[in-house]
Amino acid sequence: MASLPGLAVELLRQKKKELRSSMKLTLRKFPLESRQEEDAAIQKHVLSADWFEQSRRFCAYLSCAKLREVDTTQIVASILQPNASELAKELYVPRVLDNEANMVMLHVSSTNDLITNSMGIAEPELTDSDGSPRESVLEANYPVDVLLLPGLVFDRSGRRCGRGGGYYDVFLSKYLELVKDKNWKRPLLVALAYSVQVVDDPVPVSETDVPVDALVLASGVLPISEHAKKLMSTQLT
Repeated sequence: MASLPGLAVELLRQKKKELRSSMKLTLRKFPLESRQEEDAAIQKHVLSADWFEQSRRFCAYLSCAKLREVDTTQIVASILQPNASELAKELYVPRVLDNEANMVMLHVSSTNDLITNSMGIAEPELTDSDGSPRESVLEANYPVDVLLLPGLVFDRSGRRCGRGGGYYDVFLSKYLELVKDKNWKRPLLVALAYSVQVVDDPVPVSETDVPVDALVLASGVLPISEHAKKLMSTQLT
């Protein structure tokens, strides 16, 4: 995609700002009971899916209630403590490094590896109990199978609008470049979203915005990319 001229960039930035403001208001008005019902349904869809059960390595966000993100508590617990019938799983979770869109995904093996930052968001400590640096997924010897992603607004073509920090887009660009360099199988980029977060009009995006392969909603799983359609079945009700 060609770079946009200055005026177009500013118009795009303004459209995104307006969309974010509108969606934040929508989420504030979304009843807690409805949110909790959708949280349960979305996590159930993920946990019962073949693509989840058959995957071994994950990156996943740690949900923040204050931000009204789709809850991932049950999903994270299942990855860290899989059933006896499931493959052992590995998990990398995000830690923000600065205000310049730099974020790492660090390996954790227990919720005891997490701390709560000043924003009230859980994140991994930089070192393990032995004082050794935690492994970054960008330095791992094996690829992840699935990345479970948050977002603020989505459309049914996979376009995603985050909260404006750029952390996930920067990380995803780095990780997908690593996958290409290593000739690894491309991971599934799966976003979890409330019903009100999916809009009919195309979400405005730039060349740095990374689309998702699939959405998981309370109504079911929506594979979008051809990659996702090969690995996932449509489960929308």
